[in-house]
Amino acid sequence: MNIQEQIKQYIDSQPEAKRSDMQTLDQHILGVLPGCKLWFDNGKNSEGKVVSNPNIGYGLYTIKYADGKTKEFFQIGLSANTSGISVYILGLKDKTYLSQTYGKDLGKASVTGYCIKFKALKDINLNVLEAAVRYGVEATKVSSL
Repeated sequence: MNIQEQIKQYIDSQPEAKRSDMQTLDQHILGVLPGCKLWFDNGKNSEGKVVSNPNIGYGLYTIKYADGKTKEFFQIGLSANTSGISVYILGLKDKTYLSQTYGKDLGKASVTGYCIKFKALKDINLNVLEAAVRYGVEATKVSSL
């Protein structure tokens, strides 16, 4: 099964309301990152043990370590959780930026250093979420540690 099929299967496995919200978010993120690299993390470690919620990943950023090694990872993540949906904006250096810049205008959402969590899409301002995603994509084009 290819990544797009895994993503479709994951979204389709959600209860109706969450499925519809995730389909909408998927389309919006793909609109911000047209033609981006897609990822799917099933949330299991190498032994097959569940260690996190499954994640859809969008985009690509490369972390460059001081020793010259690099690691590739997705820029934006989308995941269903028990209380709703999480959007991850990964690789941001300033862990207060999301909450300070977008938190009050997002609506009913919990905002941490890299995660925006909400119960349903109707509870948030989608334009503000899209602006946060756009910021995250620009901020993580290249990251050095």
